[in-house]
Amino acid sequence: VQLQASGGGAVQAGDSLRLSCAASGLTFSRYGMGWFRQAPGKEREFVAAISRSIDITYYADSVKGRFTISRDNAKNTVYLQMNSLKAEDTAVYYCAAGDIRAYNYRYSRKYEYWGQGTQVTVSS
Repeated sequence: VQLQASGGGAVQAGDSLRLSCAASGLTFSRYGMGWFRQAPGKEREFVAAISRSIDITYYADSVKGRFTISRDNAKNTVYLQMNSLKAEDTAVYYCAAGDIRAYNYRYSRKYEYWGQGTQVTVSS
């Protein structure tokens, strides 16, 4: 199983970025997908998740209204559209796949597979 995250970069506050995570080696439509991030000196935190087929989405309060998670099961890819970026969004962003439910989507230990991370740097 491989999750390949891409799309990170260095931007200014208020700009947008779209992260992508291409999955291979698994039946993508059977997995919920999530995005987590980790800033220097901080623990990894939940950002957003999407159910495997019904496209129910979940967001951390800190990104609600600014970030949008989506998936394309035909392309085995999950996306994170990030708008109105803030300096506090600076982190390494990781995608993950797991058998997630409405009660456990924010817990990193519920995800079986992880991508390598992509750096997002937002300067104010």
